[in-house]
Amino acid sequence: MADTPQFYSHELAGDRVERPLTGDERHMLTSYLDWQRDTFRLKCAGLTPAQLSTPAVEPSKLTLHGLIRHLAGTERWWFRMQFAGEDVELLYYSDDDPDMDFDRLDGDPAEALAVWEAECARSREIVAAAASFDDEGRSWRYDKPVSLRRVVVGMLCEYARHNGHADLLRERIDGATGH
Repeated sequence: MADTPQFYSHELAGDRVERPLTGDERHMLTSYLDWQRDTFRLKCAGLTPAQLSTPAVEPSKLTLHGLIRHLAGTERWWFRMQFAGEDVELLYYSDDDPDMDFDRLDGDPAEALAVWEAECARSREIVAAAASFDDEGRSWRYDKPVSLRRVVVGMLCEYARHNGHADLLRERIDGATGH
């Protein structure tokens, strides 16, 4: 993996969406989810592939590259597979290697980022197409109905948790905080 500086630029990451102070449930929840996604994107901006793939908080082996892969898989799992019922392959997961999203960092981080971006875009399409947050899919995991509201709220929690991890990793890599 090449160690080219500024592989991801802050310009590529762009600005975060504004968090609204008012609005209906759909607007509030989707805006906050996009804000969390943008926060994660900013945590990865300006780093080389080697930095993205380096564990920075010992003894943990967690990396930003692993988080990119994990969040791409989580987007796909909840929005496409659990809610929309799409018949697509799992990303970075197998029964033999359930932690491959975090543990196996084969491949280019730029490719993983592109996959994550595509999964986020597809998730937005699924949310936009739903008539209501009361719409339901069928959870394979629980073999029960799952509402779009539950999926979006669950993803907000997922990003909030992992953005905390990303913040610590980024600070240890180059001292950057905030975003």
